[in-house]
Amino acid sequence: MHLLVGLGNPGSKYQGNRHNIGFMAVDELVRRHGFSPWRKRFQGETSEGSFAGEKVLVLKPQTFMNESGRSVGAAMSFYGIDPANVIVLYDELDLEPGKVRVKLGGGAAGHNGIRSMIAHCGPHFQRVRLGIGHPGDKNLVHPHVLSDFAKADKAWLEPLLDAVAEYIPLLVKGEEGTFQNKVHLAINPPPEKPPKKETN
Repeated sequence: MHLLVGLGNPGSKYQGNRHNIGFMAVDELVRRHGFSPWRKRFQGETSEGSFAGEKVLVLKPQTFMNESGRSVGAAMSFYGIDPANVIVLYDELDLEPGKVRVKLGGGAAGHNGIRSMIAHCGPHFQRVRLGIGHPGDKNLVHPHVLSDFAKADKAWLEPLLDAVAEYIPLLVKGEEGTFQNKVHLAINPPPEKPPKKETN
């Protein structure tokens, strides 16, 4: 069984925040793949489905970001899920908007949700870092992540969420590189080659 976790803050006032891109991503994958309706469990909301015969539980912790690990740890403990089968989607300041990077393990890099997860679940889970860009000044980071995406961001945000949702089964199968490549190509399609001129 795999556990897919989207990180964010609960409540309508945070719904469109950059910090909530993890929630947005799992909402889209649940919709796209026809997973079960959300229900309240493990101090969060869960939805269930499967990819290629592999059972998948999707979790949105409702504990607020800095206590996310309590919710994730409860779900892992209940189902006996190995940390290597936990995939977490969250916002990444140090990546340009629309960029995606996947990595296994590591530190928190200043992200409170990841710090809480490490404290409750250990560091050996897979991270899907969704770039939201850095405001350029560390004093502006807090308002940046807790403000809504701008209208102009839709140009990259919607294709990103679509691509992540479409190709997430590749991560469950352990094909991290293919997942990254597919998402990248979906957001940055190669330019069409001009038609060859006919020669007489």
